[in-house]
Amino acid sequence: MPAINVNPTRQELTRLKTRLRTSIRGHKLLKDKRDELMKQFMDVVRENRALRKRVEEGLMRAHGSFTVASALMSTEMLEQALLYPKQSVELDMTFQNIMSVNVPVYHFKTKSDDAGEIYPYGFATTSGELDGAVEALSGVLQDMLRLAEIEKTSQLLAEEIEKTRRRVNALEYVKIPQMEEAIQYITMKLDENERANTIRLMKVKDMLLKEAIEEKREADERAIAWPSAAATGRRRRLKAAKGRTCAGSAPSVLF
Repeated sequence: MPAINVNPTRQELTRLKTRLRTSIRGHKLLKDKRDELMKQFMDVVRENRALRKRVEEGLMRAHGSFTVASALMSTEMLEQALLYPKQSVELDMTFQNIMSVNVPVYHFKTKSDDAGEIYPYGFATTSGELDGAVEALSGVLQDMLRLAEIEKTSQLLAEEIEKTRRRVNALEYVKIPQMEEAIQYITMKLDENERANTIRLMKVKDMLLKEAIEEKREADERAIAWPSAAATGRRRRLKAAKGRTCAGSAPSVLF
């Protein structure tokens, strides 16, 4: 018995064959989608690795400069210098479709294009190391936003690859074999029914042939027996006639 319950009919066989063709075509499309997603994912991972390295290097420079500035300046002066930023950033997010996956795309725009606007303090009471830390952070900001975008993209692509892989495996190892097994079962049942019908028709034909032969034999026997019966009847009638003739002539002889 197949894994799925089916009726062994020709209509069910046609329906299963149609579903099998569709499943095979869908399996091929899903495999192509999975391969393309894997290619896109590997490109994103390579870009992610390069961006992460660049961001880490920029953050290390900023951290080193900020550590030196913290040693040269008091905590109160450092907090007061960085308390009110002059520059503001507007972040806009759109979406890009990659193989039916909507991944985010970040766009940021600063309030002013002046490079000096990144320093929210005066230079009289601060150290040059703090300027270097702020400049390093400003330079790495775009890479950080791009890194966040790339990491989110890689996460979404990985989830879509996993879902596509499960669908491909379900079709390849479960659905398609079940339908092929059901088709084979229905075909076997239909062939068996066809053979049974053929044998039944042959038996009926043999029975009809035997009856025809028997009827012909009986007809031949009746045809052979009829002349002899007719001759016997004539002989009996002749004997009866002779007997009546003899009985009628006997009294005249006595007188």
